[in-house]
Amino acid sequence: MSNNLKIVNDPIYGFITIPSALIFDLIEHPYFQRLRRISQMGMSYLVYPGAHHTRFHHALGAMFLMQKAVQVLRSKGVVISDQEKEALLIAILLHDIGHGPFSHAMEHSIVENISHEEISLLFMEELNTIFNGSLTLAITIFKNQYHRTFLHQLISSQLDMDRLDYLRRDSFYTGVSEGAISSERLITMLHVKNDLLVVEEKGIYSVEKFIIARRLMYWQVYLHKTGLVAEQLLMRLLKRAKVLTHQGETLESSKALSYFLQTSVSPMDFDASVLEKFSKLDDYDIVGAMKSWQYHSDFVIKTLSSMLLNRDLLKIDIQQKEFPKHKISEKIQSVMQQFNLNEDQASYFVFSDSISNQAYRMDKNTINLLTKSGEVVDVAKASDQLNIEALSKKVTKHYLCYPKAL
Repeated sequence: MSNNLKIVNDPIYGFITIPSALIFDLIEHPYFQRLRRISQMGMSYLVYPGAHHTRFHHALGAMFLMQKAVQVLRSKGVVISDQEKEALLIAILLHDIGHGPFSHAMEHSIVENISHEEISLLFMEELNTIFNGSLTLAITIFKNQYHRTFLHQLISSQLDMDRLDYLRRDSFYTGVSEGAISSERLITMLHVKNDLLVVEEKGIYSVEKFIIARRLMYWQVYLHKTGLVAEQLLMRLLKRAKVLTHQGETLESSKALSYFLQTSVSPMDFDASVLEKFSKLDDYDIVGAMKSWQYHSDFVIKTLSSMLLNRDLLKIDIQQKEFPKHKISEKIQSVMQQFNLNEDQASYFVFSDSISNQAYRMDKNTINLLTKSGEVVDVAKASDQLNIEALSKKVTKHYLCYPKAL
Protein backbone atom coordinates (compact mmCIF):
# COMPACT_ATOMS: atom_id res chain seq x y z
CA MET A 1 0.00 0.00 0.00
CA SER A 2 1.43 3.39 -0.93
CA ASN A 3 1.75 5.71 2.02
CA ASN A 4 1.53 8.99 0.14
CA LEU A 5 -0.43 11.04 2.63
CA LYS A 6 2.11 12.17 5.15
CA ILE A 7 0.51 15.24 6.73
CA VAL A 8 -2.92 16.25 7.94
CA ASN A 9 -3.92 19.86 8.53
CA ASP A 10 -5.43 20.39 11.96
CA PRO A 11 -7.10 23.71 12.88
CA ILE A 12 -5.44 23.71 16.30
CA TYR A 13 -1.90 22.43 15.81
CA GLY A 14 -1.39 23.01 12.09
CA PHE A 15 0.28 20.15 10.25
CA ILE A 16 0.22 16.73 11.90
CA THR A 17 2.72 14.27 10.45
CA ILE A 18 1.73 10.64 10.13
CA PRO A 19 5.01 9.04 11.19
CA SER A 20 4.91 5.49 9.84
CA ALA A 21 3.33 3.22 7.25
CA LEU A 22 1.72 1.11 10.01
CA ILE A 23 0.07 4.15 11.63
CA PHE A 24 -1.07 5.35 8.20
CA ASP A 25 -2.64 1.95 7.52
CA LEU A 26 -4.38 1.95 10.91
CA ILE A 27 -5.85 5.38 10.18
CA GLU A 28 -7.02 4.11 6.78
CA HIS A 29 -8.76 1.09 8.33
CA PRO A 30 -12.61 1.24 8.36
CA TYR A 31 -12.62 0.77 12.15
CA PHE A 32 -10.73 4.04 12.52
CA GLN A 33 -12.43 5.89 9.66
CA ARG A 34 -15.71 5.27 11.48
CA LEU A 35 -14.56 7.83 14.08
CA ARG A 36 -15.21 10.54 11.47
CA ARG A 37 -18.90 9.77 12.04
CA ILE A 38 -18.85 9.84 15.85
CA SER A 39 -19.14 13.27 17.43
CA GLN A 40 -16.57 14.04 20.11
CA MET A 41 -19.05 15.80 22.35
CA GLY A 42 -22.28 13.88 21.90
CA MET A 43 -25.31 16.18 21.87
CA SER A 44 -23.37 19.29 22.95
CA TYR A 45 -23.87 20.88 19.53
CA LEU A 46 -27.42 21.62 20.72
CA VAL A 47 -25.79 24.07 23.14
CA TYR A 48 -22.61 25.05 21.28
CA PRO A 49 -23.35 25.06 17.54
CA GLY A 50 -19.65 24.75 16.71
CA ALA A 51 -19.18 21.49 18.61
CA HIS A 52 -19.41 19.25 15.57
CA HIS A 53 -15.85 17.94 15.76
CA THR A 54 -15.37 14.19 15.83
CA ARG A 55 -13.46 11.47 17.65
CA PHE A 56 -11.32 11.30 14.50
CA HIS A 57 -10.05 14.87 15.05
CA HIS A 58 -9.34 14.16 18.70
CA ALA A 59 -7.45 10.90 18.08
CA LEU A 60 -5.12 12.58 15.58
CA GLY A 61 -4.63 15.54 17.93
CA ALA A 62 -3.73 13.28 20.86
CA MET A 63 -1.25 11.44 18.62
CA PHE A 64 0.34 14.76 17.66
CA LEU A 65 0.79 15.69 21.33
CA MET A 66 2.29 12.26 22.02
CA GLN A 67 4.88 12.89 19.27
CA LYS A 68 5.76 16.16 21.05
CA ALA A 69 5.97 14.47 24.45
CA VAL A 70 8.35 11.78 23.18
CA GLN A 71 10.51 14.47 21.57
CA VAL A 72 10.67 16.49 24.82
CA LEU A 73 11.45 13.49 27.03
CA ARG A 74 14.16 12.25 24.67
CA SER A 75 15.73 15.72 24.65
CA LYS A 76 16.00 15.45 28.45
CA GLY A 77 17.84 12.15 28.26
CA VAL A 78 14.89 9.81 28.84
CA VAL A 79 15.51 6.74 26.70
CA ILE A 80 12.49 5.80 24.58
CA SER A 81 13.15 3.27 21.82
CA ASP A 82 11.61 3.63 18.36
CA GLN A 83 9.44 0.58 19.09
CA GLU A 84 8.18 2.18 22.31
CA LYS A 85 7.54 5.44 20.49
CA GLU A 86 5.47 3.77 17.77
CA ALA A 87 3.58 1.75 20.41
CA LEU A 88 2.74 4.96 22.31
CA LEU A 89 1.48 6.64 19.15
CA ILE A 90 -0.67 3.63 18.25
CA ALA A 91 -2.08 3.32 21.79
CA ILE A 92 -3.09 6.99 21.98
CA LEU A 93 -4.42 6.97 18.42
CA LEU A 94 -6.71 4.03 19.23
CA HIS A 95 -7.58 4.90 22.85
CA ASP A 96 -11.14 6.02 21.93
CA ILE A 97 -11.84 3.69 19.01
CA GLY A 98 -14.51 1.87 21.04
CA HIS A 99 -16.86 4.85 21.36
CA GLY A 100 -20.38 4.28 20.12
CA PRO A 101 -22.71 6.81 18.48
CA PHE A 102 -22.81 10.21 20.22
CA SER A 103 -19.92 9.05 22.36
CA HIS A 104 -21.32 8.15 25.79
CA ALA A 105 -25.04 7.59 25.30
CA MET A 106 -24.68 4.07 23.90
CA GLU A 107 -22.81 2.66 26.85
CA HIS A 108 -25.90 2.89 29.01
CA SER A 109 -28.58 1.93 26.56
CA ILE A 110 -27.67 -0.25 23.60
CA VAL A 111 -24.95 -2.40 25.15
CA GLU A 112 -25.14 -3.40 28.80
CA ASN A 113 -22.36 -2.89 31.32
CA ILE A 114 -19.54 -2.61 28.83
CA SER A 115 -17.52 0.58 28.68
CA HIS A 116 -15.98 2.20 25.62
CA GLU A 117 -12.53 1.43 27.10
CA GLU A 118 -13.29 -2.29 26.99
CA ILE A 119 -14.61 -2.03 23.43
CA SER A 120 -11.51 -0.02 22.44
CA LEU A 121 -9.36 -2.86 23.70
CA LEU A 122 -11.40 -5.40 21.71
CA PHE A 123 -10.88 -3.30 18.56
CA MET A 124 -7.15 -3.07 19.27
CA GLU A 125 -6.89 -6.83 19.70
CA GLU A 126 -8.81 -7.40 16.47
CA LEU A 127 -6.54 -4.94 14.62
CA ASN A 128 -3.54 -6.69 16.15
CA THR A 129 -4.68 -9.90 14.47
CA ILE A 130 -5.24 -8.10 11.14
CA PHE A 131 -1.80 -6.43 11.34
CA ASN A 132 0.06 -9.63 12.32
CA GLY A 133 0.82 -8.81 15.94
CA SER A 134 2.35 -5.39 15.27
CA LEU A 135 0.15 -3.79 17.96
CA THR A 136 1.23 -6.12 20.77
CA LEU A 137 3.49 -3.60 22.51
CA ALA A 138 0.89 -0.82 22.14
CA ILE A 139 -1.73 -3.04 23.79
CA THR A 140 0.64 -4.01 26.62
CA ILE A 141 1.33 -0.33 27.38
CA PHE A 142 -2.36 0.55 27.02
CA LYS A 143 -3.27 -2.12 29.60
CA ASN A 144 -0.52 -0.86 31.94
CA GLN A 145 1.27 -4.21 31.80
CA TYR A 146 4.57 -2.85 30.50
CA HIS A 147 7.51 -2.53 32.90
CA ARG A 148 7.90 1.21 32.26
CA THR A 149 5.00 2.88 34.08
CA PHE A 150 5.48 6.40 32.70
CA LEU A 151 4.64 5.23 29.18
CA HIS A 152 1.15 4.23 30.33
CA GLN A 153 0.81 7.54 32.21
CA LEU A 154 1.29 9.41 28.93
CA ILE A 155 -1.80 7.59 27.61
CA SER A 156 -3.90 7.46 30.75
CA SER A 157 -3.38 9.54 33.91
CA GLN A 158 -4.54 12.86 35.29
CA LEU A 159 -2.21 14.66 32.90
CA ASP A 160 -2.23 12.56 29.75
CA MET A 161 -2.21 13.40 26.06
CA ASP A 162 -5.91 12.53 25.84
CA ARG A 163 -6.91 15.27 28.31
CA LEU A 164 -4.39 17.75 26.96
CA ASP A 165 -5.99 17.41 23.54
CA TYR A 166 -9.68 17.24 24.35
CA LEU A 167 -9.72 20.22 26.74
CA ARG A 168 -8.05 22.44 24.19
CA ARG A 169 -9.96 21.04 21.22
CA ASP A 170 -13.38 21.16 22.89
CA SER A 171 -12.70 24.70 24.07
CA PHE A 172 -11.75 25.68 20.50
CA TYR A 173 -14.85 24.17 18.88
CA THR A 174 -17.31 25.34 21.53
CA GLY A 175 -15.77 28.79 21.77
CA VAL A 176 -15.55 28.41 25.57
CA SER A 177 -12.20 30.05 26.20
CA GLU A 178 -11.91 28.79 29.80
CA GLY A 179 -10.66 25.44 28.51
CA ALA A 180 -7.86 26.90 26.37
CA ILE A 181 -4.90 25.32 28.12
CA SER A 182 -1.36 25.59 26.83
CA SER A 183 -0.76 21.94 26.03
CA GLU A 184 2.59 22.81 24.42
CA ARG A 185 3.93 24.40 27.59
CA LEU A 186 2.72 21.55 29.78
CA ILE A 187 4.40 19.01 27.50
CA THR A 188 7.63 21.04 27.50
CA MET A 189 7.69 20.77 31.32
CA LEU A 190 7.35 16.97 31.39
CA HIS A 191 10.12 14.75 32.75
CA VAL A 192 10.54 11.25 34.15
CA LYS A 193 11.83 10.43 37.62
CA ASN A 194 11.92 6.91 39.14
CA ASP A 195 9.92 5.66 36.14
CA LEU A 196 7.08 8.11 36.91
CA LEU A 197 5.90 11.00 34.78
CA VAL A 198 6.58 14.31 36.54
CA VAL A 199 6.26 18.00 35.74
CA GLU A 200 9.20 20.29 36.42
CA GLU A 201 8.52 22.64 39.32
CA LYS A 202 8.40 25.76 37.14
CA GLY A 203 5.39 24.25 35.36
CA ILE A 204 3.23 24.40 38.49
CA TYR A 205 1.07 27.31 37.30
CA SER A 206 0.42 25.65 33.97
CA VAL A 207 -0.71 22.54 35.85
CA GLU A 208 -2.90 24.65 38.11
CA LYS A 209 -4.50 26.34 35.10
CA PHE A 210 -5.02 22.93 33.48
CA ILE A 211 -6.88 21.60 36.55
CA ILE A 212 -9.02 24.73 36.79
CA ALA A 213 -9.74 24.59 33.05
CA ARG A 214 -10.89 21.02 33.50
CA ARG A 215 -13.26 21.99 36.29
CA LEU A 216 -14.73 24.91 34.35
CA MET A 217 -15.13 22.87 31.17
CA TYR A 218 -17.05 20.22 33.11
CA TRP A 219 -19.53 22.66 34.60
CA GLN A 220 -19.79 24.89 31.59
CA VAL A 221 -19.63 22.39 28.74
CA TYR A 222 -19.64 18.66 29.53
CA LEU A 223 -22.27 18.93 32.27
CA HIS A 224 -24.15 21.84 30.73
CA LYS A 225 -27.81 21.41 31.62
CA THR A 226 -29.12 21.42 28.03
CA GLY A 227 -26.51 18.93 26.85
CA LEU A 228 -27.29 16.83 29.90
CA VAL A 229 -31.02 16.71 29.12
CA ALA A 230 -30.34 15.85 25.47
CA GLU A 231 -28.01 13.00 26.39
CA GLN A 232 -30.54 11.62 28.89
CA LEU A 233 -33.31 11.80 26.28
CA LEU A 234 -31.13 10.00 23.76
CA MET A 235 -30.43 7.19 26.24
CA ARG A 236 -34.14 6.91 27.02
CA LEU A 237 -35.03 6.94 23.33
CA LEU A 238 -32.73 3.97 22.69
CA LYS A 239 -34.08 2.13 25.74
CA ARG A 240 -37.63 2.67 24.51
CA ALA A 241 -36.67 1.43 21.05
CA LYS A 242 -35.28 -1.71 22.67
CA VAL A 243 -38.44 -2.25 24.74
CA LEU A 244 -40.70 -1.89 21.69
CA THR A 245 -38.50 -4.19 19.60
CA HIS A 246 -38.65 -6.84 22.34
CA GLN A 247 -42.44 -6.49 22.35
CA GLY A 248 -42.42 -7.48 18.68
CA GLU A 249 -42.65 -4.04 17.07
CA THR A 250 -40.57 -3.53 13.94
CA LEU A 251 -38.82 -0.18 14.06
CA GLU A 252 -37.30 1.30 10.95
CA SER A 253 -33.56 1.46 11.47
CA SER A 254 -30.24 0.55 9.88
CA LYS A 255 -29.10 -3.06 9.88
CA ALA A 256 -26.48 -2.41 12.57
CA LEU A 257 -28.89 -0.56 14.85
CA SER A 258 -31.60 -3.21 14.36
CA TYR A 259 -29.17 -5.87 15.53
CA PHE A 260 -28.43 -4.03 18.80
CA LEU A 261 -32.11 -3.27 19.39
CA GLN A 262 -33.03 -6.94 19.00
CA THR A 263 -30.07 -8.46 20.83
CA SER A 264 -29.02 -8.10 24.44
CA VAL A 265 -25.28 -7.68 24.36
CA SER A 266 -23.28 -8.09 27.56
CA PRO A 267 -19.48 -8.20 27.92
CA MET A 268 -19.63 -12.00 27.66
CA ASP A 269 -21.30 -11.87 24.23
CA PHE A 270 -18.95 -9.34 22.73
CA ASP A 271 -17.14 -11.58 20.25
CA ALA A 272 -15.58 -10.77 16.88
CA SER A 273 -18.90 -10.90 15.02
CA VAL A 274 -20.58 -8.53 17.48
CA LEU A 275 -17.56 -6.23 17.25
CA GLU A 276 -17.90 -6.22 13.47
CA LYS A 277 -21.55 -5.17 13.79
CA PHE A 278 -20.67 -2.54 16.38
CA SER A 279 -18.09 -1.11 13.96
CA LYS A 280 -20.93 -0.33 11.55
CA LEU A 281 -22.73 1.90 14.09
CA ASP A 282 -22.28 5.65 14.18
CA ASP A 283 -24.18 8.91 14.78
CA TYR A 284 -25.89 8.67 11.40
CA ASP A 285 -27.69 5.43 12.33
CA ILE A 286 -29.24 7.20 15.30
CA VAL A 287 -30.18 10.40 13.49
CA GLY A 288 -31.62 8.38 10.60
CA ALA A 289 -33.67 6.31 13.03
CA MET A 290 -35.00 9.37 14.85
CA LYS A 291 -36.11 10.87 11.56
CA SER A 292 -38.38 7.91 10.91
CA TRP A 293 -39.34 7.26 14.56
CA GLN A 294 -40.81 10.78 14.92
CA TYR A 295 -43.79 9.45 12.90
CA HIS A 296 -44.23 6.23 14.91
CA SER A 297 -47.52 5.52 16.67
CA ASP A 298 -45.87 5.00 20.08
CA PHE A 299 -46.17 8.28 22.00
CA VAL A 300 -42.85 7.88 23.83
CA ILE A 301 -40.58 7.11 20.89
CA LYS A 302 -42.33 9.64 18.66
CA THR A 303 -42.09 12.45 21.21
CA LEU A 304 -38.51 11.76 22.27
CA SER A 305 -37.38 11.66 18.62
CA SER A 306 -38.97 14.96 17.71
CA MET A 307 -37.72 16.60 20.92
CA LEU A 308 -34.14 15.72 20.00
CA LEU A 309 -34.45 16.55 16.30
CA ASN A 310 -36.06 19.93 16.97
CA ARG A 311 -34.20 20.79 20.18
CA ASP A 312 -37.46 21.09 22.06
CA LEU A 313 -36.17 19.49 25.24
CA LEU A 314 -37.37 18.91 28.79
CA LYS A 315 -37.01 21.52 31.48
CA ILE A 316 -34.26 20.78 34.01
CA ASP A 317 -33.89 21.99 37.60
CA ILE A 318 -30.50 21.62 39.28
CA GLN A 319 -29.88 21.94 43.02
CA GLN A 320 -27.43 20.92 45.73
CA LYS A 321 -29.66 18.40 47.51
CA GLU A 322 -31.73 15.48 46.30
CA PHE A 323 -35.23 16.10 45.03
CA PRO A 324 -37.89 14.73 47.38
CA LYS A 325 -39.62 11.57 46.13
CA HIS A 326 -43.08 13.16 46.44
CA LYS A 327 -42.08 16.02 44.13
CA ILE A 328 -41.00 13.54 41.44
CA SER A 329 -44.16 11.45 41.76
CA GLU A 330 -46.34 14.56 41.58
CA LYS A 331 -44.70 15.44 38.26
CA ILE A 332 -45.16 11.86 37.01
CA GLN A 333 -48.85 12.00 37.95
CA SER A 334 -49.30 15.29 36.07
CA VAL A 335 -47.64 13.88 32.95
CA MET A 336 -49.84 10.76 33.14
CA GLN A 337 -52.97 12.89 33.28
CA GLN A 338 -51.91 15.47 30.73
CA PHE A 339 -50.79 13.04 28.02
CA ASN A 340 -52.92 10.06 29.04
CA LEU A 341 -49.94 7.79 29.75
CA ASN A 342 -49.26 5.00 32.21
CA GLU A 343 -46.60 5.40 34.88
CA ASP A 344 -43.93 3.56 32.91
CA GLN A 345 -44.43 5.79 29.85
CA ALA A 346 -44.48 8.93 31.98
CA SER A 347 -41.14 7.99 33.58
CA TYR A 348 -39.44 8.61 30.21
CA PHE A 349 -40.30 12.29 30.64
CA VAL A 350 -39.82 12.79 34.38
CA PHE A 351 -36.63 11.60 36.03
CA SER A 352 -34.03 12.66 38.53
CA ASP A 353 -30.33 11.85 38.90
CA SER A 354 -27.07 13.46 39.96
CA ILE A 355 -23.92 14.78 38.32
CA SER A 356 -20.56 15.27 39.94
CA ASN A 357 -17.37 17.09 39.12
CA GLN A 358 -13.97 16.35 40.58
CA ALA A 359 -11.27 18.25 38.74
CA TYR A 360 -8.36 16.53 40.49
CA ARG A 361 -7.97 13.38 42.56
CA MET A 362 -5.44 13.19 45.34
CA ASP A 363 -6.14 9.52 46.06
CA LYS A 364 -4.62 8.01 42.91
CA ASN A 365 -2.41 8.78 39.90
CA THR A 366 -1.60 12.22 41.26
CA ILE A 367 0.16 14.79 39.10
CA ASN A 368 3.65 14.98 40.54
CA LEU A 369 6.10 17.85 40.50
CA LEU A 370 9.85 17.48 40.37
CA THR A 371 11.40 20.09 42.65
CA LYS A 372 14.79 21.68 42.05
CA SER A 373 16.26 19.50 44.79
CA GLY A 374 15.08 16.39 42.93
CA GLU A 375 12.17 15.62 45.25
CA VAL A 376 8.84 14.37 43.80
CA VAL A 377 5.71 15.91 45.37
CA ASP A 378 1.99 15.91 44.63
CA VAL A 379 1.10 19.16 42.87
CA ALA A 380 -1.74 19.77 45.36
CA LYS A 381 0.75 19.76 48.24
CA ALA A 382 3.27 21.95 46.42
CA SER A 383 0.84 24.60 45.27
CA ASP A 384 1.21 27.84 47.21
CA GLN A 385 -2.46 28.48 46.66
CA LEU A 386 -4.83 26.07 48.31
CA ASN A 387 -7.03 25.85 45.28
CA ILE A 388 -5.76 22.56 43.88
CA GLU A 389 -6.58 20.84 47.14
CA ALA A 390 -10.00 22.52 47.05
CA LEU A 391 -10.50 21.35 43.47
CA SER A 392 -9.95 17.77 44.55
CA LYS A 393 -13.19 17.81 46.52
CA LYS A 394 -15.98 16.10 44.66
CA VAL A 395 -18.95 18.39 44.02
CA THR A 396 -22.28 16.67 43.42
CA LYS A 397 -25.47 18.29 42.15
CA HIS A 398 -28.91 16.79 41.67
CA TYR A 399 -31.21 17.39 38.75
CA LEU A 400 -34.85 16.82 37.89
CA CYS A 401 -36.17 16.79 34.31
CA TYR A 402 -39.80 17.20 33.33
CA PRO A 403 -41.88 18.55 30.40
CA LYS A 404 -41.98 22.34 29.99
CA ALA A 405 -45.78 22.25 29.87
CA LEU A 406 -45.79 21.47 33.61
